[in-house]
Amino acid sequence: MVTALDVPRLVAGDDFLLRAWELGDLPLVQEASDDDLIPLITTVPSAYTQEAGEAFVRRQWKKASSGGGYPFVIERVEDGRPVGNVGLWLKDVNEGRASLGYWVVASARGQRAGAAALRAVAAWALGDLQIPRLQLYVEPWNVASQRTAERVGFQREGLLRSWQRVGTERRDMIMYSMLSGDPT
Repeated sequence: MVTALDVPRLVAGDDFLLRAWELGDLPLVQEASDDDLIPLITTVPSAYTQEAGEAFVRRQWKKASSGGGYPFVIERVEDGRPVGNVGLWLKDVNEGRASLGYWVVASARGQRAGAAALRAVAAWALGDLQIPRLQLYVEPWNVASQRTAERVGFQREGLLRSWQRVGTERRDMIMYSMLSGDPT
């Protein structure tokens, strides 16, 4: 039996809040769709239409309702503006591990939204959910995302050759992990 998940509201540092997706977040989906890279490695539509944006938001709801994971919107506290996404995916939770993914739209990069969100979800997953191992994958060229993971305390484990399909080709990924005993 599948257990639906309730996406909680989490405080992410002083400047950000994490919450469930809403249809009011379509401008965030639209900006992410216009990014050259976000749609390649996520399910954000590469050509935005209102229908495609709504379908993306509904997929986030389904991930939670099917027990697949916790999709969060990263919202800036100062003005309530959604600026990105962080997700905790539970496909391998019965093996004692879960994976994370995150993105921040171009207009909000450099504000450390990704690091604040990743730190909050990692602490919550390791503490409250008691998941022993978290992992995430970053393309070798994506130095900003590597810095984000390392700033939060994820440890680089190694290069996974031809690990993931990105767009139309297979690409290498660097695996990062954080264990329940690691500092966050």
